[in-house]
Amino acid sequence: MARPDKAAAVAELADKFRDSSAAVLTEYRGLTVAQLKELRRSLSGNATYAVVKNTLTGIAAKEAGVDGLDADLKGPSAIAFVTGDPVEAAKGLRDFAKANPALVIKGGVLDGRPMSSAEITKLADLESREVLLAKVAGGLKATLTRAAYAFTAKPAQVARAIDALRQKQESEGAAA
Repeated sequence: MARPDKAAAVAELADKFRDSSAAVLTEYRGLTVAQLKELRRSLSGNATYAVVKNTLTGIAAKEAGVDGLDADLKGPSAIAFVTGDPVEAAKGLRDFAKANPALVIKGGVLDGRPMSSAEITKLADLESREVLLAKVAGGLKATLTRAAYAFTAKPAQVARAIDALRQKQESEGAAA
């Protein structure tokens, strides 16, 4: 590759690092072109998957301020640049790796923090953002319902007691 081509490739990779919330480094050795196409299609909503050169990727990562990938930049490498939900992208990579053992997740970066392949697997085991938000909302609603009941319980008891007293006085007044 000529020098201007390398500089352009480094700039493009650095932009992808800056624009993405996470990046997952994988080894694709043994995957066919059709399998890579299938992987790209499965990640299309949340990430872009690109085969990269290790040296240029290392330079681009440093330019973008991303640390922690240097140790994993060995062998044939490809990166999933996550622009959507990192959990969904991690799930997509994990599921594809289960179906195609030739795909190896080496590590990655999430919000500037380096992650090991085990941490990415843990991230993939999380429920989606929407499910977690729904659980939080459900918990808040239950708490608010209990609070509303607690606030209305005592006044309601007092009102029932006053009503019972009024009825008792009316029945005693009618009897007398």
